[in-house]
Amino acid sequence: MNRLQLTASIVEREAVRYTPAGVPVASCTLQHHTEVVEAGIPRQVELTLPAVAAGEVSGKMEGCAMGIPMLFTGFLAKKHRNARTLVFHITELQDLGKD
Repeated sequence: MNRLQLTASIVEREAVRYTPAGVPVASCTLQHHTEVVEAGIPRQVELTLPAVAAGEVSGKMEGCAMGIPMLFTGFLAKKHRNARTLVFHITELQDLGKD
């Protein structure tokens, strides 16, 4: 199964573009900071990750304030067939400040 949930903040955002079929696509960069325990030892984890959202979710992502933690759900895929870089494809997002 390819499913990722990540609490992160949007730190960069590009203008919405449209596919030839007219589907809106929003691209951004997410930033994540946390502490996890690995082998009994606390470890600081910081990462940035390129992400995209298509369709209705792209509009929701565009409405998100930058720098505010959100819960993003989706999957990882290569940027294109021969790429080595992974991109987080967002399928759901949730404002952590709202119940």
